[in-house]
Formats: sequence, C-alpha cells, structure tokens
Amino acid sequence: MTYEPTWESVSRHPVPDWFHNAKLGIFVHWGLYSVPGWAPLTGELGAVVQKEGWAAWFTRNPYAEWYLNSLRISGSPTQQNHVKTYGGGFTYDDFVPMFNEATRAWDPGDWSGLFRQAGARYVVVTTKHHDGFLLWPSKQPNPFKRGYQVQRDLVGELTEAVRAHGMRMGLYYSGGLDWTFNDKVIMDITDLFQAVPQTPEYVGYADAHWSELIDRYAPAVLWNDIAYPAAADLPALFARYYSQYPDGLVNDRFTQRFRFDTGASAIVNLDHFDFRTPEYATSHELSEKKWEATRGIGFSFGYNRNEGPENYMTLERLVHTFADIVSKNGNLLLNVGPMADGTIPELQRERLLGLGAWLAVNGEALFDTRPWIRAEGRTDGGTPVRFTRKGELIYAIVLSQPQHGEVVIEALEAVDNAAIHLLGHEPALRWRQEGRGLVVALPDGLPEGVRPASAYALRIAPAPRLAE
Repeated sequence: MTYEPTWESVSRHPVPDWFHNAKLGIFVHWGLYSVPGWAPLTGELGAVVQKEGWAAWFTRNPYAEWYLNSLRISGSPTQQNHVKTYGGGFTYDDFVPMFNEATRAWDPGDWSGLFRQAGARYVVVTTKHHDGFLLWPSKQPNPFKRGYQVQRDLVGELTEAVRAHGMRMGLYYSGGLDWTFNDKVIMDITDLFQAVPQTPEYVGYADAHWSELIDRYAPAVLWNDIAYPAAADLPALFARYYSQYPDGLVNDRFTQRFRFDTGASAIVNLDHFDFRTPEYATSHELSEKKWEATRGIGFSFGYNRNEGPENYMTLERLVHTFADIVSKNGNLLLNVGPMADGTIPELQRERLLGLGAWLAVNGEALFDTRPWIRAEGRTDGGTPVRFTRKGELIYAIVLSQPQHGEVVIEALEAVDNAAIHLLGHEPALRWRQEGRGLVVALPDGLPEGVRPASAYALRIAPAPRLAE
C-alpha cells in the first residue's frame, strides 16, 4: 500500500500482527553515559514524581543516560561524583575516546543470543540519545562536535545479529532533545518544551538521520523520544516509511503539540501513532489501543554501577508484570543497560535468563495471544489471575505458587466438555464446578520453570463463560 503525506492517510496504517504477537522486546541504552555508568539511587519514576515532583526528579535523576544533564545541575549528586572521580577539568566529551576504545571488545552475537534466550521477539537500540552522540557512522555528522559518533557501526552490527537470531530490529532516536543543538539545562518538566531544538538546521538534521536510518537499516520500529521539532513534516516521513515498510510502526513520542497528563508520562502526543509507550507504568484496564510498557530491570535505563539486587525487579515481579501487561493488550519493552565495553551486568543477565526459562514452559499463554473479554480475575484466596485468548481457548495465568492441591478461580464457568491443562504437564487435569468457582486439581509435581517465578498457566478449551 502507498501512503500519502497527510495525517489522514498515515492514520489508516494498521498495527501489524507481528507486533501484536511479539509481546516481548528488549530495549538497549548504550552510549557515552555507559562509561561513567553512574546515577543516584533515587527510586522509580512514577513514585518519585508523585511524592516529590519533577524538580526533585531531575536534580537526583536515577536515569544514568541523563548523565550530561545531571552533570550540569549545580550541586547535584552526579556533578559531585563526577568532580570527585574525574576532576573538575574532565568534560563529558572526554568520554568519547574511552567509549570508542571500550566498544572494540563488544560481541553483538552474544547480546542477540541472550535476548533470544530470554524470549524476546524484537530489539530496540538507542541510535542517538539526548547527548547527541551517534551510535552509527552517519553521513550527516554533528555540525558542532567533530568526531561525535562511533568508529564502529554498532547499530548495523547489532541489526545484523538480531535478525540472524530471528528477531526484528527497531531503532530509538532522540528527536526531541539534543544538547548539542539546544543546551538548556532541564530542571523541571516545563523545561522539556523549551529544550526541544526548533531551528531549521535541526529539523533538517533530525529528518536526515531518520531517513538515513530507514534506508540503511530498514527498522521494524521508529521509536522516537520526548518530542519532534514543530516545523518537521512528519506525515511525509511516516508516509515514506509505511510505503516502504508496511509492517513498520511508529511510537507515540513524535510529539509536535503538547498536553500535560497527570501521570508520570506528562507529555501526550496529539497526532498519529501506532502504539502508546507508558514509562515505568502499566495499565489498570484492558486497552483497545495497542501499547508498550517500557522500563528498566532496575531504576535506570543506562548502566548504573550503583544498582544492586535490591534495586532490580525480582524474577517473580518481572513475570507477574509481563503477564499483566499482555493480558491488557500490551507489550513489554524491557531495558538492559550494558557497560561501555558491551558487558551486560550479571544481575540483568540473570533476570533475562530466568524470564526465558519461565517462558520456555509458559510462553504459549502469552505469545501470539489476544486479550480475552476481561484481563483480571482472582482465586478464592485472593491470588491475582490474568487471562489471555488464542482462538477458541483461554489461558488463566495464576500469579502465585500453589499452596495446596487445588486452585479455585472465581467467576469462571467451564463448559461440560472442557479440557484443562497445566502448561508443561501433559496429562489433562481433573476439574469441577462449584457454584461460581472453577475448581482445578493440580498435579503433585509442578513443571520445571514454575516455582522460581511463582506463576503458572492453565489452558482451558473451549473457552469458559463468566459466571453470573
């Protein structure tokens, strides 16, 4: 299909089935900020903003990828640590040769193999973050900083490795912030709007980069961040991209007009997008519009050497969060923050491998599914249950480790000839109806991969009814 460069035309673009089916993507934040790999342990985005406000968030920003902005805030923890570690005369640009040297050791095949083992079906990597440093050898170099890009084509090599492992490749680009074009220090949420470069020079620069990324790497997702300059012709960009790659998608952060929201994601796009991207947040209700929850395993997207086990999601929380997101028509874009040399911290690897082990048994209940008529349920003991659908059957994902031989799912009524299976356990399970509760007898031994994550999935075919 050929799209015209109008909002009306590009708005007819459907969300492709591959994205509905994929469910799990891996986000990678890697750049100059990975060299210091430092940020304070302030906490999780939504909780901090709700309790202390945006000004407190930016001053003690736990996002290590915001290192340059935090460094420029007088008296900030990042500034104090930077001077203590590197000295007052050491600038952010001095990380460039250090990063280029460190990346010589990187093996893209190791990353892509790990991501595939975790169960991911797509990957999104930062090609340019807010600091303006480029992770590919662009033919449109930075006009203000000579050599402000990688010597090795990190984007291209990862793209090739990801596709070799059967996954799709998406590209992140910070279109809304580039501190080489607009160096306004961001100390509150309103500063974001003033920090978006709006000059004709930047419009041409960002547009040229997106065109180059599309032509060179054929990305499955255009994942823009923060905003986009108001004078840019986005319908033309989207029409060109969709016409060339009909199965491609654009996210909701190509924002040219702004509106405040009450949640952590304060900027809301008012024009076309294929999917929403709440950050460190999930949905309380089943959403008709496709969405993608994005978050780090810890509190930061970029590598933060300060984070320890207490700052990372447990495997149980990760699995429960993933099941909740999928039941409500979402994908999870789970971030890893590699060190400068490409090493993925061991704690992050552990979580990815743990998730992959659970999905090897239970992934059938999440991948290639669609939402059921409701997302949430519970057992008679109050344990949360999440539902998904695949054709004429449903999956009930029980977010706990069973404490006894039976589980009772409330307000669920199976049809007379229903067959119920525990994923990872071949024989059908015995069941009975007791009033509004579906009682399922569980086997004595649970399949490998269930206990560490404290969640298990039941396949019910044909689909049950909601009990009155």
